[in-house]
Amino acid sequence: MSKKLTTVIVDDEPLARKGLVVRLEDHKDIDIIAQCTNGREALEAVRAYQPDLIFLDIQMPGLNGFEVVEAIVEQGLQLPMVVFVTAFDQYAMQAFEVHAQDYLLKPADDQRLAQTLDKIRQSLSSEVNAIHKSKLVRLVSDVTGNDCDKILQELDNNEPVSISSYSDVLAIKDAGEVSRVPVKDILWIDAAGDYMCVHTQSSTHILRKTMKQLEEVLDPRQFLRSHRSTIVNKNYIDKFCSQLNGEYYLVMSNGKELKVSRSYKDKVKKAVVA
Repeated sequence: MSKKLTTVIVDDEPLARKGLVVRLEDHKDIDIIAQCTNGREALEAVRAYQPDLIFLDIQMPGLNGFEVVEAIVEQGLQLPMVVFVTAFDQYAMQAFEVHAQDYLLKPADDQRLAQTLDKIRQSLSSEVNAIHKSKLVRLVSDVTGNDCDKILQELDNNEPVSISSYSDVLAIKDAGEVSRVPVKDILWIDAAGDYMCVHTQSSTHILRKTMKQLEEVLDPRQFLRSHRSTIVNKNYIDKFCSQLNGEYYLVMSNGKELKVSRSYKDKVKKAVVA
């Protein structure tokens, strides 16, 4: 193969990065153009270099490997071929094989690495590449549609990965009537005693559920907790702001200001700037 594959390595462990670099030196068509220590650096490298291939650690502080791929897709960046690098054992990785994903176990094995690179070379020269990326996006969509930490824990414990779906409609019963509120129209939900107030652009509905119950039925790719008593729709956040007294708040698309508690501040900020 004459064309060199521009390659990015992403791992928060220096020894893991170095070990992979050393093994890749035997493959002359691999051109390592960047090494990243976290998910944010990985996104910047993909944006700057548009690499052909990325070796992506799954478990990293901040953005994990799944979230990096999700962010690449959401930001409209060119999606490279992805090889997940992980410490999960063979049994747990069956979850990825179902989706025909490439992965390497730490520490990288020379023979397994060679097999993976052969598969990558074949895929890049055929329509298999498009199929690979489609399945990758579907896998990441499945995983990030759930609690990522829960998914990772299931894999780590050799448990089956539980993939759940979320309803497009929230059924709200009030005075003998049931209103079907499209989930996409919900701006935010806040607690009022034993009830939840579901706010849309045009109305507010009263729902008798707990925050925990709502978090189980709302897609976390779209909704996030900003306060002990508030869940917001990321699609309607206009601004994330800080005050001189150290407090934080969100400005929603309708101008409503919602307080962000310190315990949720980092997660909310990451979701807004991603």
